[in-house]
Amino acid sequence: MVSGEARAARRAVAVVFFLNGLVFASWVPRIPEVKAALGLGAAGLGAALLGMALGSLVAMAAAGALVGRRGSRPVTRVALAAFCAVPGLVGLAPSWAWLFLALTVWGATTGALDVAMNGAGLAVQRRYTRSIMSGFHACFSAGTLAGAGAGSLAAHFSVGVPVHLAGTGLLALAAGTAATRSLLPAAHDAQEAGPVFVRPTRPLLLLSALAFAALLAEGAAADWSAVYLRDVLGTGGGLAGAGYAAFALAMTAGRMAGDRLVTLLGPARMVRVLATAAAVAFGGALVIGEPWAAVAGLTVLGLGLACVVPMVFLAAATATGAPGPSVAAVSTVGYLGFLVGPPLIGALAELVGLGVALGVVAALVAFLAVAAGAMSHAEAQPAGTQNAEAQHAEVPSPGAGGPPAGGRSVPGEARRAHRR
Repeated sequence: MVSGEARAARRAVAVVFFLNGLVFASWVPRIPEVKAALGLGAAGLGAALLGMALGSLVAMAAAGALVGRRGSRPVTRVALAAFCAVPGLVGLAPSWAWLFLALTVWGATTGALDVAMNGAGLAVQRRYTRSIMSGFHACFSAGTLAGAGAGSLAAHFSVGVPVHLAGTGLLALAAGTAATRSLLPAAHDAQEAGPVFVRPTRPLLLLSALAFAALLAEGAAADWSAVYLRDVLGTGGGLAGAGYAAFALAMTAGRMAGDRLVTLLGPARMVRVLATAAAVAFGGALVIGEPWAAVAGLTVLGLGLACVVPMVFLAAATATGAPGPSVAAVSTVGYLGFLVGPPLIGALAELVGLGVALGVVAALVAFLAVAAGAMSHAEAQPAGTQNAEAQHAEVPSPGAGGPPAGGRSVPGEARRAHRR
């Protein structure tokens, strides 16, 4: 029987995931205006956005250590407040240096929030006898769709960038401050005597490889899908954009259905089945080389990747005695994949053509299907049987959570600067 406290905490975590996606995605449609206002070229903008990626990478490990020591509740509340406060500074940037610094700070708060909110999700998952973590990631995806829509409307009605970003951050801060009061107390996941960082054991290394492959495939497919449809298959701009839209919507739908699929199939089997279907569908679409096949392949690819990262984090949280640092380590490696994926595909495309280069994505998804057994940690400890916590009769099994970033439905360079 799930307690009222756990139900309230579940709603609170869902709100945090949604707000994370909402605030960040609100910035994406305003990037062209900031670029134009500062007179930046593509290289200058890319360099500025790199600051967000660097800030996230640095903060993730530190946040994992803090969650392990202090618990996810206080870290989530502080990180969310900082994450909501910084966007206004980004909108006010009068120069490239200011923009780079503001994005670096925002990236640090983003990385910290990603790790902390996943830790909060893990704490709630342990109170449930069924999977709930894919639902949290679905909330993030829904937030990105809402944020992107709101940002587009703000741009359409010529709302100033600083006003829009600061206003969105303040509203999210108010909602998040109220919601996070219901997060589980820090005592549920703080480990005073636990390790601050984790040793890279074989299971953790394999899980990191899965996260790296999944996020590399996601970033590459999202960033190059429209280019492939337009430049290689010769479609118009509308249909080219439809490929990415199909990918993003399928990923959102997959996350919404993910918890039920985990209950029905188990994490490893679910990932194996969906990843196999995605590898066959996307690989087949590349061979067929027709627009309709590409859109269909991207749709199945989005479904196949939707729940990989949550399930990898679930397994990482149970692979060691330190869930927070373990999830931070795996998410950091996964985020590196998200960063290197798009430029790697671009470099290969110069040598062999984009259609062939995207075959790397199909190969990586096939690897996910083959190596899905690494998630056996998630299945080996079903709800109600986790060792230490079962002794306290407090917590059933761990759950999952994840960047991102991971997988996050935010396009272009800005997606690479942000890993839910």
